[in-house]
Amino acid sequence: MKNVAVIGSGTMGNGIAHVFAQHGLSVSLIDISEEALKKALATIEKNLDRQVEKGVISPETKKASIQRISTTTFMKEGVKNAELVVEAATENIDLKLKIFRELDECTAPGTILASNTSSISITKIASVTKSPDLVIGMHFMNPVPVMKLVEVIRGYNTSDSVTEKIMELSRTLGKTPVEVNDYPGFVANRILMPMINEAIYTLYEGVAGVQEIDTLMKLGMAHPMGPLQLADFIGLDVCLSILNVLHDGFGNPKYAPCPLLVNMVTAGHKGVKSGFGFYQYKPGSKDLVVAERFS
Repeated sequence: MKNVAVIGSGTMGNGIAHVFAQHGLSVSLIDISEEALKKALATIEKNLDRQVEKGVISPETKKASIQRISTTTFMKEGVKNAELVVEAATENIDLKLKIFRELDECTAPGTILASNTSSISITKIASVTKSPDLVIGMHFMNPVPVMKLVEVIRGYNTSDSVTEKIMELSRTLGKTPVEVNDYPGFVANRILMPMINEAIYTLYEGVAGVQEIDTLMKLGMAHPMGPLQLADFIGLDVCLSILNVLHDGFGNPKYAPCPLLVNMVTAGHKGVKSGFGFYQYKPGSKDLVVAERFS
């Protein structure tokens, strides 16, 4: 595989493009906004510089990686030569279905279509295409250049050959792929999100404060960051979306999102991306300050 396209240039999209380019693939990065694409390229260059400083890659690898990435706001143009398209748009089912309908019309026969979705059914996404056997989930973890895991999700109709190609490609990217079947939340978020939701309930019910909950999980369970800080990092809106998928998919009240989480997202407090969540995030500062309403 030599040519890939990535749809969406946000945090996940630019990270995925970065990793593909770093490992020798030509990447077409697609977004609806030129401004978003310029921002993505700046982020990729900054992250490559960080890798050079740490000795992970050479300056020559950085230069070659950047040269392998092209950008466009025209999907048809961006995917015309792609052997694989990875969709990394917002976690919204209507948007993803729209994108895959378009991809079905403008990609060459045999092109593998992957979604970086963290919870939405691959079988549902594949159902709007003429070749559901070519549709698969390729769920990277954030930050993509650092995290080793790729959750490879087989839809109901995904072929064995497509699954093996994506497993092998993931390995060539220096990742560890894990194959799972297509059920709500897959594996990673089916286990992670109830834990985060329970941590929010623990705060909501006044059992302990933000720092206390996170400290207990970091020191007691050897987690690198506490569940409330992790929720802020993921995005509280994303956490809410995934919990709703789990709740709707299984019909089990244990997945019902905590009312505190619902209120915070409604109020625009989405974590790191908005500057406010369970913690406050000041530009340029690495200090974590518990949000005023919880302190």
